[in-house]
Amino acid sequence: MDKFKSLINRRIIQILTLIGTNSYFRGFIDKTICKSNTKMVCVPFMNCYSCPGARFSCPIGSLQAVLGKRKKYFSFYIFGTLIMLGILFGRLICGFLCPFGFLQDMIYKIPSKKYKLHKIFKYVKYPILLVTVIILPMFFTNDVGTGAPYFCKYICPVGTLEGGIFLVLINKSLQSIIGFLYFYKLSILIVILVLSVFMYRPFCKIFCPLAVIYGIFNKVSFYQITIDNDKCISCNECSRVCKMDINPKENQNSAECIRCGECITYCPTDALKSSFSLKNNKDKLIKKEVN
Repeated sequence: MDKFKSLINRRIIQILTLIGTNSYFRGFIDKTICKSNTKMVCVPFMNCYSCPGARFSCPIGSLQAVLGKRKKYFSFYIFGTLIMLGILFGRLICGFLCPFGFLQDMIYKIPSKKYKLHKIFKYVKYPILLVTVIILPMFFTNDVGTGAPYFCKYICPVGTLEGGIFLVLINKSLQSIIGFLYFYKLSILIVILVLSVFMYRPFCKIFCPLAVIYGIFNKVSFYQITIDNDKCISCNECSRVCKMDINPKENQNSAECIRCGECITYCPTDALKSSFSLKNNKDKLIKKEVN
C-alpha cells in the first residue's frame, strides 16, 4: 500500500501545480489577464500566458518572443532555466507538474479500448521544436523584422484551451473577428483530447517541444531510475504498465520516460528504484573508463 501512495501523491502534486500556476482568479471575474511582475517568470511546463488565471509565463511562448524580436537576442535566461531544470530533473517535470499532461492523464481514464502509438510518431516533436519554435520566429519575419510565435499560433492546443476559448467566450469583439485560424486551432485541441481517450498523452508523445528539451537530459540528470539486475526476474511487468511504451528493464532513462514512477510501483521485486543524486552518473563514468 505504501508504494501506491507515490501515485496518489503524484496526483496531488499535479492538482496543486494546476491551481497554483493559474491562481489569478480575478482574471476570470474581470475578464482580463494577469499583468503583474510574476509574468516575467516562466513556469517549467506549458501554461499559456493568455490564460486569465495564469500568474506566470510559458517558456515556449517566451522563447519564441525573444527569438522573434527585430534585434536577434539569445535568451540566456530561458535556455539556461530549461537546461538547469533538465539537468536536475529530466522529464520528471512532465510526469509530476505539467497541467496539460495531467488533463491527458485524466481523459485517458475514460473506459475505452486503448491503443499504442507507432514509434515513428515520437520523432515528430523534434522538427516541431527546431522549425516552429526556433527557425521560423528567427528568420521568417514581417516588414519590421519581427517574427511570429509560430508554435503558439499554429499548433499549441494548450493556448487554445487555457486562453483562446475563454477569451473568445467573454469578449464580444473577438467573437466578431474569429475565423479559420481559430477553428483550425480548436480542431487540433479537439483531436488531441479525443485521442487522449484511446492513447496515453498524445500531445506529449508527438508535439511537445519541452519533451524534447527535457528528454535530452534524462540519461544524465540528477534524478535517475536504476535497476538491480540481481532482483529483476524478467517478468516484464514494468514494460506492461508503462504507458509511454518504454521497456524500463532495458532503458530506464529513455528520452520518452516522464518519470511517472508506475514501473517502480508495480515492480514485484523492488528491482527498480529512483534516486536524486550524481552517484549513478559517476558509476556510469567509472565503468566507461575501466572498459
